[in-house]
Amino acid sequence: MLRNIASLFILFIFAFSCKSPEARRPVHQSSGTFIHESAQRNKALYDEEKEYIQKIVDTDTTKDYIASDSGFWYYYNTKDSIVENKPKLGDDVTFTYNIKDLSGKTILTEEEVGLQRYKVDQTNQDLISGIRDGIKLMQEGETVTFLFPSYKAFGYYGIESKLGTNIPVKSTVTLKTIKQNQEN
Repeated sequence: MLRNIASLFILFIFAFSCKSPEARRPVHQSSGTFIHESAQRNKALYDEEKEYIQKIVDTDTTKDYIASDSGFWYYYNTKDSIVENKPKLGDDVTFTYNIKDLSGKTILTEEEVGLQRYKVDQTNQDLISGIRDGIKLMQEGETVTFLFPSYKAFGYYGIESKLGTNIPVKSTVTLKTIKQNQEN
């Protein structure tokens, strides 16, 4: 009888000691409030910048501003109404641009930037997303001035010792050439 009790006891020990490992729980659980608060700050910043740019657009009656689907505004300095080809995916384009703050203070000149060569939507070139999107709206020989909110420009990073963080900018871009990709 003692032998049966001992073997039953050993059986229980083996049965309860063979459980699968449990996952460790985190010491601190994040509620996601940081991301939510960050999103709210960014929305408020965009609304503030949009309102500021809209005031500029409304007061400048000498130009016909166009609101893009990408979230920026622009007007044509030089428009070509004859040619109808715009850059497409994979096209090689050359262009010049400058960067100013919305009050007109020059941040980067065309000379500092130089002639840019860009393969549309295929180059990891150090271009702000606003210029990448804006080039696709242009035709060869056109000059366009864009008003970019900070998220389409230099955003949180700015330009070291030239432009602070989260500052909307104005950029005048001249599209020099479009060399179409053979596949287009």
